[in-house]
Amino acid sequence: MLAVLRLGHRVSRDKRITTHVFLTARAFGADKGYLSGEKDDSAISNIQDISKRWGGEFEVEYIDDWKNFLTRLGSTVVHLTMYGIPVGDKISEIRKHKDILVVVGGEKVPTEVYQLADFNVSVTNQPHSEVAALAIFLDRYFEGKELDRNFPDAKQRIIPSDKGKRFG
Repeated sequence: MLAVLRLGHRVSRDKRITTHVFLTARAFGADKGYLSGEKDDSAISNIQDISKRWGGEFEVEYIDDWKNFLTRLGSTVVHLTMYGIPVGDKISEIRKHKDILVVVGGEKVPTEVYQLADFNVSVTNQPHSEVAALAIFLDRYFEGKELDRNFPDAKQRIIPSDKGKRFG
């Protein structure tokens, strides 16, 4: 089980980026998403609707108390941060763990997250998008196999085409 926790969501500022975090998590192989910060039922239902149309069983659950959640979950916590150890140095060790929770920050990440994480991992030590960091982390974790993932219960599918848009 690999899940993603979006930390510190702010409805007025983060709706689009949070949606993109969960779309990326779903498409790149995560099993579940958790949302903390301000409760946003529309963001959660948007992802649920996409999963129904495009297939898979990805769901998002709201978490009121992220600190309690991290301490009681029992998963290996991987915090994506530009201050961490490079992903290439840690990915083999991370793959050895069965249940993984990837933490993706929003607003300023509290110090406790760094302390509670089993791994503080960086994709690069330069400022960039948390969506990009998540995509690259998941690609490294799944070794590119997630790109060939099939969603058998999809109501909508894209048929690859070199020109134009084709749906099946």
